[in-house]
Amino acid sequence: MADCADERERMVREQLASGGVRDPRVLAAMRTVPRHEFLPHELRPFAYEDAPLAIGYGQTISQPFIVALMCELAALEPRARVLEIGTGCGYQAAVLAELAGDVYTIEIVEPLAREARATLDRLGYGRVHARHGDGTAGWPEAAPFDAILLAAAPERVPSALLDQLAIGGRLVAPVGVAAQEIQVHRRTAAGIEMRRGPRVAFVPMTGDAARE
Repeated sequence: MADCADERERMVREQLASGGVRDPRVLAAMRTVPRHEFLPHELRPFAYEDAPLAIGYGQTISQPFIVALMCELAALEPRARVLEIGTGCGYQAAVLAELAGDVYTIEIVEPLAREARATLDRLGYGRVHARHGDGTAGWPEAAPFDAILLAAAPERVPSALLDQLAIGGRLVAPVGVAAQEIQVHRRTAAGIEMRRGPRVAFVPMTGDAARE
């Protein structure tokens, strides 16, 4: 499939910008990261369609528009410290690395964690720190984080993750069971502010704190 730069440009123009994503840094990151490199060979012809794709173990790679929207809602600065819960194949972690400083990402499915780490290393994303584990507990030794993004939906946001937000930091997550919505939780000096975003459909979050 070569570099697929033309396909990424079309994706950005026809799916992201036309859908309302405006942040030029997010659009540039989405032009840069080769989504096809994170997919099994049989799925690569579909890499730049605006659809989620199954990546095995009951997990999916999110559609490009949702990846871009969540990154835009996180309002990332170039030196931001970011935590991602649900590495999956590693695609969103790579996009985050184009936008921020150090990215910490956790995947509960061990084979996916190994495969994502190998792909990120192969593509040169050395500022992505990846590990296998229960992401609902966060990564407390690396906290606080300027942004936390969830790639799976809890019934409610785990308190351990909110506790790891820096002042001014944002947690962006799909939340809910039968009906899900994007929520943005922002930590202020007075506590947590929350605003609601669009309806979405993500795989459910697993792990101990997902059931709290």
